[in-house]
Amino acid sequence: MATKLENLEEWRQSPPEAQPDPENTGHPIDGYRYFSQEFFHQEWEEMWTKVWILLGRESEIPEPGDYQMEEVGPESFIMVRQQDGSIKAFYNVCQHRAARLVFNDLDSVEAFICPYHGWRFELDGELTYARDAEDFPEGDPCGKMNLIEVPCETFAGFIWINMNEDCESLREYLGPVWDDWEAYGVDKWKRYQALTGEMPNNWKVIQDNFNESYHLPTVHPESDSTVEENYKYTQFDMFPEGHARMWMKSGVPSQLLDLKPGDELPEAMQMTLRAYGLDPEDFRDNPYGTREALQKAKRAYGESKGYDHYENLKDHQLTDTYHYTIFPSTAVSVWADGFHFLRSRPHPTDPTKCIFDNWWYASQPEGETAPVNTAAGQVPRDAEVDHEVFKYGEKSMGFAIDQDLAVTPGQQLGLRSRAFKGVYLSHQEWRIRRYHEVIDEYINGVRPGTKT
Repeated sequence: MATKLENLEEWRQSPPEAQPDPENTGHPIDGYRYFSQEFFHQEWEEMWTKVWILLGRESEIPEPGDYQMEEVGPESFIMVRQQDGSIKAFYNVCQHRAARLVFNDLDSVEAFICPYHGWRFELDGELTYARDAEDFPEGDPCGKMNLIEVPCETFAGFIWINMNEDCESLREYLGPVWDDWEAYGVDKWKRYQALTGEMPNNWKVIQDNFNESYHLPTVHPESDSTVEENYKYTQFDMFPEGHARMWMKSGVPSQLLDLKPGDELPEAMQMTLRAYGLDPEDFRDNPYGTREALQKAKRAYGESKGYDHYENLKDHQLTDTYHYTIFPSTAVSVWADGFHFLRSRPHPTDPTKCIFDNWWYASQPEGETAPVNTAAGQVPRDAEVDHEVFKYGEKSMGFAIDQDLAVTPGQQLGLRSRAFKGVYLSHQEWRIRRYHEVIDEYINGVRPGTKT
């Protein structure tokens, strides 16, 4: 922070540090990875059980006894607020006869009571009551057969768990992503969309899609009017931990439009300019000068409306789109005031299916009253949003995400064809190759970014 205060303008104008491309190994990505039961099992045992997984949200369990339950593959986890305000996470399984303890996504309890035989587990996981405790030949189970705890940390307002008792810290795992996200103050943002759908494809099909932007002009042909989609002007970063980042200049017409001085700006660009008190006509002679003007306008607007986190953001973060893929299964697009959360989880038993979450969070400045723009449309600032769960096709996920998901079922079918011999990737899709390398590093017992 001292550096920022000493030379604030220079800091604000500095770009994100580019990461060198990892070594090109030519890693094969074949179809069996998306439908093989054997590979599905290997992934689970050697990778999923050793990584940090983003699960719950701190704000949803504010009081002692409040809990959130989430499932990942065949496992279920309880995240519960403790009496001292901390959060602990446990496997959702009674240590007596393996009954699930809870089935509600959210609730509040004084203790967890097994619905099968009535064993009582306190909020800290300790077993304090077992009926007929004297009848157990191996001794009273109380204090001995406690819930199995998993490492649990919080960051950006989310609850993260790791099934590996010997895991590194969450900060070590996230690497540079930690500092990037911390600047936005996402932990204080409110959820405005919560959609979960069961998809007819492997979880990696969705993550592959979010690990590249090559599909944008085809799948999202209307989206280049305020975002620079030309890959030649996009920065792609891959981190040793397995995560990736894409920096796309926004608040500016894409170079793909090839606008000339005197051309009228796209309507979406005009609407963005007007929202911050700028006249689109002022940019007819300089159609690509909108980004810098918007950055200055947003700083002034943010100060007047109470966007306190703007002081922690660099100029490019006020306008530009940052897309992160957090290994293994979370993709996030971040803007100055929006956090688009996309997560795929493996199906409990079927490698050709997955669970997909599409959530949206937005900042909460005191002086702002305008609706929040989410992937599924505008939502009033004071809205309370319910979590909706459905099967693919029963409900829209929002226009842009529907476009992405429309491709994935057909791709899953093609991955099983004998005609598919493996991917043939462009350089701008290289994050996919690194992503699969990291999966195999875990399977081979190697921590990503190391040789051991």
